[in-house]
Amino acid sequence: MLRAYIVDDERLAVDRLTRLLERTSRVDVIGATTDPEMALTTLREAEVDVLFLDIQMPGLTGFALLERLNRNPPVIFTTAYDRYAIEAFAVNSIDYLLKPIEPDRLDRALDKLTRFSGQTSPDVRVLARELAAQLSRGPRLERLASRVGDRTTLLDVGRISHFVAKDKLTFAISGGHELVVDYTLAQLEERLDPRRYVRIHRGTIVNTAFVQEIYPGIDGLLIRLKDDSRTELVVARDRVRALKERLGI
Repeated sequence: MLRAYIVDDERLAVDRLTRLLERTSRVDVIGATTDPEMALTTLREAEVDVLFLDIQMPGLTGFALLERLNRNPPVIFTTAYDRYAIEAFAVNSIDYLLKPIEPDRLDRALDKLTRFSGQTSPDVRVLARELAAQLSRGPRLERLASRVGDRTTLLDVGRISHFVAKDKLTFAISGGHELVVDYTLAQLEERLDPRRYVRIHRGTIVNTAFVQEIYPGIDGLLIRLKDDSRTELVVARDRVRALKERLGI
């Protein structure tokens, strides 16, 4: 039986997860609390196989609790965060459970925990800092507004082939059209999905879904996009490695 401890500031959430875990006949819930400070005291002494941890709690957040722990238990997050934020949880922790928690999803998380049994868990203090940093950036951009006079055009970010900075403005290029957006390239780097968008030059961010060819040029590496203009872009030497990693080559 896995020994579990639950921390969530909502009593109903604690009670529901406790019932779900007990019904699996795989988990012994050795403790649960709505008070993160009390949890911190208990977890410094108790031996647990998994910590079910809420993130958004008053006073002491789940991240702050993790940073103050003196041990490294496997963590399964229970969260109401949006789908972009929870991707970080899946990468950096054992798993995450999106509220309201469903029994089938809980079973899969327990299966994953069992597979990882005996392996070294990520350091929870490093984990807390990494996730806090990722979540502080806000949700990923899905749409952008381009305003010209009284007219506002809404752009689907996935259709934008690249962004360029010139003449102290930032342009999004979509369908062969250049449209001004109210973001700097640095701000876009923070808000765009890093798995798809990569800065290839001081003045250029590219959507890797549009990259068709990579080839050497006179001044270094070039890429050609699969857009109507077969756009050619220069890749700075110090950005080549990052681009190739994103492209998986």
